[in-house]
Amino acid sequence: MTDASEGHIIVPEDQEAADRVARLDELGLGDRPDAEFDAFARELAQAAGAQFAMVNFIKEDHQYFAGLYVSDSAQGGSVLSTEASAADTPDRVMERDHGYCPHVVARRLPLVLDDVCDYPRFAGNPVVDEIGIRSYMGAPLIDRDGTTLGTICVVDREARPWGRPGLELIKERAAELMEMVHRRSGAQQGAAE
Repeated sequence: MTDASEGHIIVPEDQEAADRVARLDELGLGDRPDAEFDAFARELAQAAGAQFAMVNFIKEDHQYFAGLYVSDSAQGGSVLSTEASAADTPDRVMERDHGYCPHVVARRLPLVLDDVCDYPRFAGNPVVDEIGIRSYMGAPLIDRDGTTLGTICVVDREARPWGRPGLELIKERAAELMEMVHRRSGAQQGAAE
């Protein structure tokens, strides 16, 4: 679906938004920075050789980067781990219709875009003009109950040949992050009993 007045793709309908928000609240995720997720994002960016990486939880009206890494090259010498300080770098909160993660959540499948400009459906996304994003790779974070909580993703300001190795990397790392979330939830449950 396209918004002709804005010239960019509207986010696909999200059938499980209410269930996701309830589950994120139950898990205590998606509303504050998390040092463990920041470290995960840093490792993910380094593994992919990307300028940016995020652990992104999707709410009904916005996205929240509980884990965020911005490389020195993308930030002009400063690595962001708690809050973006430059106008051309992502902050922890992004509108729901910006970027590609909402598409990954709605589809419940990984998405690899070597060069977003090669895909008319994605080339008009606001992050292309506002942040200069040229490549994206993301995978859904699917909870044990089947709810898609959000994504992990890496993005770059240059076209990147992610290919099959990138797809495998992002899928493996999404599974690792969900294991981390489940361990935390199990520990919280055990402490409450």
